Amino acid sequence: MSNAEALRAKLIRSFLTQDAAWEIMDRAPHYDGVASKRLARDTAAKQMGLSVDIVPPGKRACPYHFHYVEEEMFIVLEGSGTLRVAGEMLPISAGDVMFIPAGPEYPHQIINTSDAPLKYLSASTQAATEICEYPDSEKYGVFTDKKPDTLMQGRRMHRQKDDLDYWDGEP
Repeated sequence: MSNAEALRAKLIRSFLTQDAAWEIMDRAPHYDGVASKRLARDTAAKQMGLSVDIVPPGKRACPYHFHYVEEEMFIVLEGSGTLRVAGEMLPISAGDVMFIPAGPEYPHQIINTSDAPLKYLSASTQAATEICEYPDSEKYGVFTDKKPDTLMQGRRMHRQKDDLDYWDGEP
C-alpha cells in the first residue's frame, strides 16, 4: 500500500459509499429499524465522531438525553421531523443544522414525525469519559474509555432514585 493509500484509509470516509457498515438498532416499538453508519471508526480521529443516521417514519433516533461533556451537531440531509429539545418540539427539515451544547439546559431527541425516512449526519466530540442523563426514564449513564471506533466501552447505567451517599458502604 502506498503512503497516499494509507493516508486515505486513515483520514477519508464517504457517507455515500460503503466505507462503513450500517448498524440497525431494533428497540421496539419506538426505535425499531433506526440505522447508523459510524464513519469515524478505524480512522486516525481521537476526539471526533461522525455517523449517518436514518430514522424510519414514526420512530425516534435515541432516548431524550443530555451530555455533561460532549457537544453534538446534526445536519439533516433528507426528510423532515422534530427536534425535541429543552422541553420544546422544533420542526426540522433538509438543510437544517442543529448545534447541541453539553449541559442540562439542552436535553434532546430527534423524532421522525413525517411519513418518509429522516436522514442526517451526527457529529460529536468524543470525550474519554462522559455522563449522560435521561430525563424521561430518570436514569444516567457513565461511559469510560470511549473512542470513535467503539460505541460505548465501560458503560454503566443507573437510576437517579438509587443514588447513594458518598460514604455508603465505606468502613
